[in-house]
Amino acid sequence: MCGIAGFIGFRDDRLINEFSQLLKHRGPDGEGFFCDDYVTLLNRRLAIIDIAGGDQPIYNEDRTMVIVYNGEIYNYQDLRSELEKKGHVFKTVSDTEVILHGYEEWGDDNFNRLNGMFAVAIYDIKKKRTILARDHFGIKPLYFSFFTGTNKYKRNGLMFSSEIKPLIYSGLIPVFPNDQIIYRYLNYRIHDDGRETFFKGVERLLPGEMMKIEDGKHEIKCFSKLPQTLLQKPETKHNNPLQNHSILSFKSLLIDSIKRRLISEVPVGTCLSGGLDSSTVVAVVNKLLKEKIGETKSVGDIQKTFSAVFPGSANDEEKYIDEVTMLKVKSYKVRPTSKEFSNDLEDFIKTQEEPTISTGPYAQYKVMQEAHKHVTVVLDGQGADEMMAGYIPYYFVYLRQLWQEHKYFSFFNEAFSANDIISKFIFKNRSREVKVQSLLNKEFIAQFKTEKFYIENSNLKKRLIQDIFKNSLQSLLRYEDKNAMRFSIEGRVPFLDVRLLKHIFSLPDDAIIKDGWNKYILRQSTTDLLPYIINKRRNKIGFTTPEHEWFKKMHKEILDVFTGELFLSKKYVNQAEVVIAYKDFLAGKTKDTMVFWRILNLELWMREFISNKSQTSNLKKINKNIIVQGKEYVRHPIRTDVFEKGDGVARKISSAVLTALKKLTEAKLLSNKKYFVVVSEKVVAVAQGRAYFIWDIKPSFWAKLLSRFVRRVPWGIGLGSPWTMELAIKEVGLLRVLLASILGGVGKLLGMRGIFYKIAGRAAAGIDGPTEYSLYPANVSAKLLPKEPQKVCEDVEKSIKYKVESSKSGFLGVAIIDANDIGRNVLGNSTSLSSKLIEDIFQDNPMGQTNEQTPLTIVICE
Repeated sequence: MCGIAGFIGFRDDRLINEFSQLLKHRGPDGEGFFCDDYVTLLNRRLAIIDIAGGDQPIYNEDRTMVIVYNGEIYNYQDLRSELEKKGHVFKTVSDTEVILHGYEEWGDDNFNRLNGMFAVAIYDIKKKRTILARDHFGIKPLYFSFFTGTNKYKRNGLMFSSEIKPLIYSGLIPVFPNDQIIYRYLNYRIHDDGRETFFKGVERLLPGEMMKIEDGKHEIKCFSKLPQTLLQKPETKHNNPLQNHSILSFKSLLIDSIKRRLISEVPVGTCLSGGLDSSTVVAVVNKLLKEKIGETKSVGDIQKTFSAVFPGSANDEEKYIDEVTMLKVKSYKVRPTSKEFSNDLEDFIKTQEEPTISTGPYAQYKVMQEAHKHVTVVLDGQGADEMMAGYIPYYFVYLRQLWQEHKYFSFFNEAFSANDIISKFIFKNRSREVKVQSLLNKEFIAQFKTEKFYIENSNLKKRLIQDIFKNSLQSLLRYEDKNAMRFSIEGRVPFLDVRLLKHIFSLPDDAIIKDGWNKYILRQSTTDLLPYIINKRRNKIGFTTPEHEWFKKMHKEILDVFTGELFLSKKYVNQAEVVIAYKDFLAGKTKDTMVFWRILNLELWMREFISNKSQTSNLKKINKNIIVQGKEYVRHPIRTDVFEKGDGVARKISSAVLTALKKLTEAKLLSNKKYFVVVSEKVVAVAQGRAYFIWDIKPSFWAKLLSRFVRRVPWGIGLGSPWTMELAIKEVGLLRVLLASILGGVGKLLGMRGIFYKIAGRAAAGIDGPTEYSLYPANVSAKLLPKEPQKVCEDVEKSIKYKVESSKSGFLGVAIIDANDIGRNVLGNSTSLSSKLIEDIFQDNPMGQTNEQTPLTIVICE
């Protein structure tokens, strides 16, 4: 298992070394390069087989071909024997060399012969031809991007990688979100179903595809014949899957597939969810251990299993896991919590590189984190659900097929036999689900109104093929690869074996679903291996999290995102509707957390990979010293407790100032110098009760309409949200706001800006929305300007003079300022200094807009 990368069209040793560092977690055991003036190849190695001799790149006998590769080939020994008979000479015992010699011998057809997981880059040095290929199932990823001379390097060519980060951090391509993929993700709950990724211009090879690059041209074609083979009609001799030979053949193939995936020179363990599939893998490995099969040397004396459990949650599978662990294994369990999830969220999103459908992959992330402490390779049951109809919707596909084929007896038999799970699905209360389209921006929906998502619904095997090679399995494989490789673990999936899949599809459909049981042939094959409660288990859970509970516990962090200006500045969703829907969820009116996760995941993904990180930084470096009009001023921000409604402003501010003045005096920074105090208008407004939780504001029709025409920017909401616009309407009146909107619109057409706020007045202009990354409750509230700011300044000045006797000599007074990163406005001023001077002194907003918790500043005049 490794990470590979490279580029075609130029040579840049510095850039390939940067790629290597970005992929180091995929291969911590070493790196290898091939470079000439046209092609550069990289391999990061996680040593599994032939540890001593398997370093890459690997060359053929005359060094005219070179390969880097990520994956494992499980039939490589068979292919090696065949190649040796044809005269090929091998220098290593690694599977990598087999792929290279196989390509020499069989050309493109070589890849169709491989049974395993792989992402390959082969360079024919003589012909200057590069070949990229990805395995039949798409287990191992391979991304690529073309670049033109418009980049900072002024170069044309192609680059590829096992992960996306090297491509988007290369500087060779612009980094933009792919709006079409985002729409499909939000609306249809799908991703990884095609060539395009969430990054515009970054693509992937699809399962079973190869790309040939030669003479500045490229060609992509499918080498795999597997999907077409699976669509062939079942052999007549396999009329009845109940015949022993069908079951025994399946069982033999499955055992052999698991046995081959135990071949390793490093420790191997197993992921165990408690479901039928992973439990089968555990049971088979134990069977092989008892038989003392040579391949089990990598397992050790006792098998190690790794599981995620959630005690007390509805989706906890610990009781099933414990049933399996009674088969004598060493069980390691992780118990992820909402707090851990919150702490790990940034790294999890960075690890996955693209958004995920649910938080379920996080459970796998934690399992891999634990497994890393004990083993280097893990097996799991991925793929069996898509191969043998493991999800409830497959029942409905099969029933439609039986009806259309006029097999009415079979139809009623299956419907009756599976009525316990079908009825639960049919009568599931969907009235409490959130309608996704109600949360999306109408303009965004209109942009993709012709977008469709087709899914096969009346042919079982066609649907399974669709889900294996295009839909659900592709996203699951991406989750597993990224989670495992994040912790330098090789994940192996024994169900995804070409021979095994061909055998299943050679049988009639009732080998897959029969008498109300899905995975029928798997259940029949494991009656002697698994406890009854596992073999006959109906409910499918897998690697999931108690998302519903977590999203209630994490409501402050989630609202912090949903109500912030960065979230508002995106074009994809209607912020007000999202917040209202989420509040309904918290109140128990709805229950669909997956919608909120997709929206949250998208936003955090944008911040990680797309947005300017300086806009989301929690801390900001500010120079305390500033020179204005030839004089130097030193700003000392004062940290305070959080201000709340009803706080005595003068008392609280003067106490904080007193503490700060003592420290400044002790540091000899204040001696015989003039100074004044500046107060953020936000804390005054909060204390006066002029800050409102956004869920307590009910936006009117006019507020929702007018806010849509306000220019949205990442650094401030203004009246660009329905909540702040509603406050403006209540503060200055609807007619004034309408007049300001009409004349402001006319002014924009004439190239005149600022007319709206001139007419609406300062009271409207000063309304502030939730402030991103501010402390609670400022992060979820909208604020009016404080009342009588001049009087507040005078009251605070009196309180400071009363409490700080020594301040009278140098103390100039107090100012209240509305400041952000793009403008300042002094609202009240009891000093002898001009408001314009104070605004200039605060031109870089030293108080900050985030969680610095410094709403006061002492300014010393040097």
